Amino acid sequence: MRSYCVANSFSDHFSISFQYQTKQSVLMTRFLPIFLLSLFPFCKVKSQADLSDTTLYFGQKPPGLVAEVFAPGIISLKDRYEYGSVFSRNGGEFYYSAIVNKKPQILMHELKNGHWRSPVIILASEKYEYNDPFLSPDQTKLFFISDRPIDGQGDVKDFDIWYIERTKDGWSEPKNAGKEINTIKNEYYMSFTDEGTMYFSTNGDTGQADEKNFDIRYSKLVDNKFTPSQKVSAAINTEYYEADVFVAPDESYLIFCAERPDGMGKGDLFISFKDKNGNWQSSKNMGKRINSEGYEFCPFVSKDGKYLFFSRDGNIFWIDATVIDSLR
Repeated sequence: MRSYCVANSFSDHFSISFQYQTKQSVLMTRFLPIFLLSLFPFCKVKSQADLSDTTLYFGQKPPGLVAEVFAPGIISLKDRYEYGSVFSRNGGEFYYSAIVNKKPQILMHELKNGHWRSPVIILASEKYEYNDPFLSPDQTKLFFISDRPIDGQGDVKDFDIWYIERTKDGWSEPKNAGKEINTIKNEYYMSFTDEGTMYFSTNGDTGQADEKNFDIRYSKLVDNKFTPSQKVSAAINTEYYEADVFVAPDESYLIFCAERPDGMGKGDLFISFKDKNGNWQSSKNMGKRINSEGYEFCPFVSKDGKYLFFSRDGNIFWIDATVIDSLR
């Protein structure tokens, strides 16, 4: 599960694993308080139409139907491991995870006055991990996963889904998403429909023998509260690992990472579409345009529907989103 190798200047490779066992075993002795984005103003979000096509997506040449590393030298750096990215609705903010000093943290670039600013640390710690950023549909909350305790002190725990809220001064303190979402085990990578339904993965209902078998679940938002989550059908969930799920805003398809015997690599991206009756169809491997012998995970489709982003081997990739329609 999310096993990969990170190059650094101290050794040829530093092995990092996001498996349950590894996440629980790594402890640091000093705590670095969460960075609040004090310089990030609380303001009305512009529409994508207000932003120049020459500056959107960091001014990168759009990809075709061959996946390319996104923004090399700007986002995807040679000596750093990046993954789990998301653009804001208007394209003017870019959030992603990066491993710095052997610990994952969440960074953000902002497009302001026609220029992309240098990255700002949103969440970081020398003791706890911060991964998988994703904005709420109304853009007022940034969700993520972390192994921090509820009170933010003490030893690391299992991974829960958390969020921070925009304030006039930046961001609030982290808030746990609650018992309707989180369990005594791990929850990973979330995404949302336009109506606020959260899709995510968990191994919360597994036993010791199958605790690596993550499944995808969803929780509807009713009266601004998440309802008890439900497992997605067997058309998607199997006896193997399914996680890192992206749901289309209109809930017409799911893209997710799975570790299956018939895969092309260590972990592949799969897709499932809803049929005319609203049922999920059997998931299918997204094929060689997306998947490799490596590990593909953390999918995200830009709000304009143009590009599919995903992570592989320490880099963030993107590809023309028409690849999705070709799989219908």
